[in-house]
Amino acid sequence: MTKLRIEFLGTGGGRLVMATQRRRTAGLRFIYGDSLNVHLDPGPGALIFSNWMRLNPQKLDAILISHSHPDHYCDTEVLIEAMSHGTTQKRGFVVAPRSVLRGNEVCGPAISRYHQSLVEEVIELSVGGRAQLKELNITATKAHHSDPDGVGFRVGTPDLGDVAYTSDTELFDGIEEYYRGVRLLILCTMRPRGAPLPLHLSANDAIRLVGAVKPKCAVLTGFGMRMLAAKPHVEAEAIQKETGIPTIAADDGMRLVVGEKIEVGNRKKEASTWVVEA
Repeated sequence: MTKLRIEFLGTGGGRLVMATQRRRTAGLRFIYGDSLNVHLDPGPGALIFSNWMRLNPQKLDAILISHSHPDHYCDTEVLIEAMSHGTTQKRGFVVAPRSVLRGNEVCGPAISRYHQSLVEEVIELSVGGRAQLKELNITATKAHHSDPDGVGFRVGTPDLGDVAYTSDTELFDGIEEYYRGVRLLILCTMRPRGAPLPLHLSANDAIRLVGAVKPKCAVLTGFGMRMLAAKPHVEAEAIQKETGIPTIAADDGMRLVVGEKIEVGNRKKEASTWVVEA
C-alpha cells in the first residue's frame, strides 16, 4: 500500500507567532509514496526548514496556497525557484485561489507574474474547484476569513481515504458538509477554549466541527499566542474528551503517516511513534 506522509514543518499561525517564531510558520509537506511531493501553505521559514528537515525543495512537484496572508504564502516564490531547479526547468504546479494569483479588493496578489511563469501550470481554485496532481485529487473547501477568496483543501487519495485541511476560517453554518467522510481532519486552531477570535477557529469551534464531521483522527495546528499560552496539547485532550475522536496537537517537526493505520511520531525519535485512529 502506498502511504501518505505529512511533515509538519511549522505549526504556528498569526502575526505575533510569525514575527517571534515561537512556533515555526513553515507549513506542511505532503509526500505520497515516491511519486508526489507537495508543500502546503509555505509561510516564512518554509525554505530553511525544508532543507533543515532534509526535505529537498528541488524535489517539489506542487505548491498549494490557501489564502493571501504572509504566514501562509511568504516563501512561495523561493520554493518555486527551487522547484524549477533554479529557473532552469519549467516544472511543477501552483494551486491557489484568485487572491494569491491575481489579487482581490482586500489583498494580493502574493506571487509575481514572473514566478508564475516558471511553473508548468498555475491552477486557480475557488470553492468546489478541483485539481488533479498525479494520484491525488485536490478539492477547494469553503473558508470564512478576511481574505474573501481563501479556501481550505480536501485531498483525495486512491486507497487511503481523504485528508482535509481547514486553513484559517471561522465556524459557519454548513462547514461540516465540506469535510464529511474525511479520515483525517487538520484544523488551523488559533485560539483556546473561551477565547474566540472572529474569522478563526477556537478549540470550542474545533469541538463542534470535529464532533459533527467525526473523522478517524483530528490534528490541530496554526497556533496563535493565546493557544500556546494555554498549551495546545491540553486543548487537544479536551477536544478528544468531548468528541471521542483521537485528537493531536501538532508539534514542529511532527511526522504523520497515513497507511492502514495513522501513525504519529517525531522524525528524530522514531521509537516514539504511535498509532492513533478511532
